[in-house]
Amino acid sequence: MSHSSTSGLDGTVSSISNVETTSDTAQLINTEDASTSNYTQLNKSVNFEDSDDEEFHGSHGVRRRQAQQKIEPGSMNVLSAKYESLDYDTCENHLLLDEERKRGYPFVVWKDIARWFIILLIGIATALIAFTIDICIEEFSKIKYRELKKSVDKYVVQDRLYIPYLLWVLSNICIVFIGSMLVAYVEPVAAGSGIPQVKCYLNGLKVPRVVRFKTLVVKTVGVITAVVGGLAGGKEGPMIHSGAVVAAGISQGKSTTFNKDFKVFQYFREDHEKRDFVSAGAAAGVSAAFGAPIGGVLFSLEEGTSFWNQALTWRTFFGTVVSTFTLNCALSAYHGRPGELSYPGLLNLGKMEPFPFQFYELPVFMFFGAVGGLLGALWNHINYRLTVFRIKYIGSPWLRVVEACLVAAASATCGFLMMFLLNDCRPLGEDPTKVPLQLFCADGEYNALAAIWFQTPEASVRSFLHDPIGSYKPWSLLAFVISYFLLSSWTFGLSVSSGLFIPNLLTGAAWGRLLAIMIQYMLPSNTINPAKYALVGAAAQLGGVVRMTISLTVIIIETTGQISNALPIIITLVVAKWVGDFFNEGIYDIHIQLAAVPLLPWEPPPLAHNIYASEVMSHPVFTLRTVENVGHIVELLKLVSYNGFPVVDPPLADDVEVTTYKRLRGLILRSQLIVLIQNKIYNENANTTWSNFNVDMNMFRKEYPRFPSIDELNLADWEKTCTIDLRPFMNPSPYTLPHRASLPRMFRLFRALGLRHLPIVNDVNEVVGMVTRKDIARYRVWRHRGHMGMEELILSSEI
Repeated sequence: MSHSSTSGLDGTVSSISNVETTSDTAQLINTEDASTSNYTQLNKSVNFEDSDDEEFHGSHGVRRRQAQQKIEPGSMNVLSAKYESLDYDTCENHLLLDEERKRGYPFVVWKDIARWFIILLIGIATALIAFTIDICIEEFSKIKYRELKKSVDKYVVQDRLYIPYLLWVLSNICIVFIGSMLVAYVEPVAAGSGIPQVKCYLNGLKVPRVVRFKTLVVKTVGVITAVVGGLAGGKEGPMIHSGAVVAAGISQGKSTTFNKDFKVFQYFREDHEKRDFVSAGAAAGVSAAFGAPIGGVLFSLEEGTSFWNQALTWRTFFGTVVSTFTLNCALSAYHGRPGELSYPGLLNLGKMEPFPFQFYELPVFMFFGAVGGLLGALWNHINYRLTVFRIKYIGSPWLRVVEACLVAAASATCGFLMMFLLNDCRPLGEDPTKVPLQLFCADGEYNALAAIWFQTPEASVRSFLHDPIGSYKPWSLLAFVISYFLLSSWTFGLSVSSGLFIPNLLTGAAWGRLLAIMIQYMLPSNTINPAKYALVGAAAQLGGVVRMTISLTVIIIETTGQISNALPIIITLVVAKWVGDFFNEGIYDIHIQLAAVPLLPWEPPPLAHNIYASEVMSHPVFTLRTVENVGHIVELLKLVSYNGFPVVDPPLADDVEVTTYKRLRGLILRSQLIVLIQNKIYNENANTTWSNFNVDMNMFRKEYPRFPSIDELNLADWEKTCTIDLRPFMNPSPYTLPHRASLPRMFRLFRALGLRHLPIVNDVNEVVGMVTRKDIARYRVWRHRGHMGMEELILSSEI
């Protein structure tokens, strides 16, 4: 197979100089050879249509798409060339070996102690942020709904209800406007829940600005304004992102936002350590949000982390327990019960009694799961269509702010119309709400729907779970389910910081209670426990949208405090996932695909053993010699934007002809080359510059994570004639594969070891190609309505 790789070699270097490349994937050269994949040059804009005449099957049964001239916005079959991978694989060069040899075992123990201490700090800091968010939302909501209640009580007598309605709409718009402006203009990456971005980061991808301090501030303020502003969103999802940012900040001992270096934890300034801390931070966020330490660990494992070990599990679990305990102490003290510790997480569903269930109820739970799967798939489809519409038509920041304000007004309008039109009255003794509204009810009664709308969504979930069987009329519940279902699918993806856990739990609890009423009508002799079906419905709806099974089951068990509910919930979630997967993917995966992120799934594509490295790899490869000219390095770095270069043997002086391939000696990164040139580590001035300068690993850690670009370096002409010996700095033993290796074998190396570059060699260890994450991620499995196959995605630098 290797002969096909060389067909595009001759004359390619000169042609590549005119190509603008934007990724660490080597330039994909169009070859005429029939045995290579249909590579697409990055500088071409491409499009595909789903019609039958545009699709054809390649030599391996891979569905491929013919290149056209434009990429459709919102396409899910394109990969962006602009995403880079993390350098998770440690570069074991001579500097690192020297450092380890000098410091010895005491330093290993010291680093381990430091890791535990950092995890402790992450747990405490994440809990304090959660505490701040919770108190702000509670206090501001209390003020808002108390004033609105006064207004309604005052003007309902005068028959001028339009005044409190306008007041409600205006208060919603003003509050949401603040958060939306921050997200749209200050930090767009803080939009939404942040879980898809954290998932991508933990998968091994650099997501720009995702773990910055500015993102954390905007996220915190944004989620407060979103929930207080009456949007159908929750504060739980953003807590996971907040935990990840806290972990990234504390573990590095410096702030790039404030340009401040605290000179601590410098030995953790590398992608490997930072990503491990971020996974612990995300787990601490889950723990703070739901009061679920074990659920946090499982979430981090199930949703994100590709590379996991036992020590990381222990540390992560410690961080989640610290986070829950700290938040519990703070909230219990705030609510005047300092010793009670009855507030383990932000989502407090109240104490659930263990509900007994009969064997014949298991099919009922499976039915609930099927309904949740269908509704979840519908929710995802509506949200996907809205997101594509936003990508096409709502591009500018001011339009995104206008849309967020429009949704805030629609939420208030929806609530007001339901309160006004559906006169669902209940005696005042049963009121679970802090602000019972009388509206048109008789004296001593309150409006049940007003009670649901005049509180935070989280309090509404508690109402649906704990209120007695006759608390709501069926028509009221049906109207609420339809309106809140549509509102929540419209809200997710707005330019605000909010999650989807609570809105879907609320929708599911409402239709669960509605189905419980229907079962009661059908079986009047049986006593139905509405809390049981409301909880199962909530789990089914959320499971149908996000498609998590293990972690979601444990989170719900820990939140409700009942292990006996495990079987109904796991049955419901598994069925919801199966039914939902029949139609589309989980909402986070849909958003990741819309962003064209080269995410690697858990398993390699099946039936792909006949796709070989010589077809997947990018070639020709830009290589550097072991002792290289500075001017050549600078020109190469300016010419291409790749991030890894194989280091090869220089040609021998007595060679009759120059060979095409060179023998591999190691691998060096762009960031390392730039630091070497920046510090003038040339062979020629080893006795002058080097003597006053420590050439060690700290030289690279000091610049991490924002390494300077090659254009920022100003070199004198004499410097370009100097040389650098790359051997002490390169990784002398990079992972390599022979050109006949199969796609699943390459996939497993990337997935398990977190590789960024994989040189492909021939039988005599000469570099013939390079494989990166995007080359692997291009082969994606599709599943739809019981069918599956593999397609080759288009790589584009436009997205």
